[in-house]
Amino acid sequence: MDESIPDKSYFRIGEVGRLLKVQPYVVRYWESEFKTVRPIRTRSDQRLYRRKDVEELMLIRKLLYEENFTINGARKQLRKMRSEEPPTPPSTGGEGQDALLAEIEKGLRQIREIVA
Repeated sequence: MDESIPDKSYFRIGEVGRLLKVQPYVVRYWESEFKTVRPIRTRSDQRLYRRKDVEELMLIRKLLYEENFTINGARKQLRKMRSEEPPTPPSTGGEGQDALLAEIEKGLRQIREIVA
């Protein structure tokens, strides 16, 4: 997700709209609905979004447009994602866990080859 965000500290609302492929009024609406997005205001009352705001807005866009959540559903999902409870893995038989462990082991071996 971060690959599409330019390496900048602050973004204006037009830039954020282009990154998210939505109109600026949609960004302002999401800002009013999701309290985790709080842009800085300049003296001329322009909104400046930090990188973490843009990342949060990208997650909101994904929940609303790709996963088809409602505003309330996306708000609840974000709260659920932010909670301190670790996600419970889906209950699968021993084969599913063995496959997952094999995949993790393969990934770790690849990392070791890169580092070595």
